[in-house]
Amino acid sequence: MPVSPGSGDLARCRVLVVEDEYFLADDVARALSAHGAEVIGPVGTLSEAENLARSRPLDAALLDINLRGEMSYPVADILRERNVSVVFTTGYGEALIPPFYADAPVWQKPAAIDRCLPDLVTLLRGARQAGEA
Repeated sequence: MPVSPGSGDLARCRVLVVEDEYFLADDVARALSAHGAEVIGPVGTLSEAENLARSRPLDAALLDINLRGEMSYPVADILRERNVSVVFTTGYGEALIPPFYADAPVWQKPAAIDRCLPDLVTLLRGARQAGEA
């Protein structure tokens, strides 16, 4: 399912972006906004991410696994408790991800965000359908 900029496939979706590389975070935030998402962040530290994960209404989150040497798994735990969909982003191999998170999608960096957005749209549709059941 190709996603074209401005298509609104993520309209009314609140997506937390946690990424410590400024230019990558900016690219991701712009692409999400172009597809109709309300971007929360981006933030680049574990403490900022934890605060937003606890305090903001969210539908999904894109989490860089390694934030300047701190792993983002505590943020993923907070989000899972709140039934928020999580996508991990990493420049490392998937072997870094503990088995507990095996069901979370992983985008390898540098990911072309436009190629990955259909996965996010599908993930959010599935979460919405599960919530309606």
